[in-house]
Amino acid sequence: MSNSNRYVYGIVNSGDIEFETDAVAGADRVYTVSHRRLGAVVSNIDTTDPEETDEDATRHDDVLREIMDYDGGRTIVPMQFGMAFESDRTLKNVLRGARPAFRRAMNDIEGRIELGLKLVTQEDATVDPDEIEAAVEDELESIVAQTVTNDQFSDRLVLNKSYLVDEDDRAAFDDGVARIEDTYGDDLLVQYTGPFAPYSFVDVEIGAQSR
Repeated sequence: MSNSNRYVYGIVNSGDIEFETDAVAGADRVYTVSHRRLGAVVSNIDTTDPEETDEDATRHDDVLREIMDYDGGRTIVPMQFGMAFESDRTLKNVLRGARPAFRRAMNDIEGRIELGLKLVTQEDATVDPDEIEAAVEDELESIVAQTVTNDQFSDRLVLNKSYLVDEDDRAAFDDGVARIEDTYGDDLLVQYTGPFAPYSFVDVEIGAQSR
């Protein structure tokens, strides 16, 4: 099958990005397809409907991290897994149509990263969720730009949030999480993850993949 389709990781401001890596669906190179001042960071793929395997989902996230670190650091509006288009022309039409939305998203996340925090009750521990949430807010809310509350998928899950943080404030956020762990570590398992491209703070519809 042809590899003429383009799998999209995210959107950056103009400027070529190109590097070799383990990309989605066995591709080994990532590069940009540009339209005016926007660039879609892509790799070649033989379908417009890729299967989301664990391996490729990890590759998608890893490529986004490489882009974030590229050439001293780049801001990227991340796409969820599975955005693939049948040609450069189709992709450029999408960039043209969604340009205002991408610009707004870029402004919102410029110089920022996503960090995740889950607090899980240790077995046999008893905690006051309201007290803990208030303590976390005291530690972190003044540092972060935005916060999203994620699903409470377990009775033992006390807190599950994503935070949009200025890169310059990352150390202060780390310190805040460390203080939370020092205070509640006997009763709570602290799961601190990231940095990620800010998926939770971007909501851009970019149309049907196969048109």
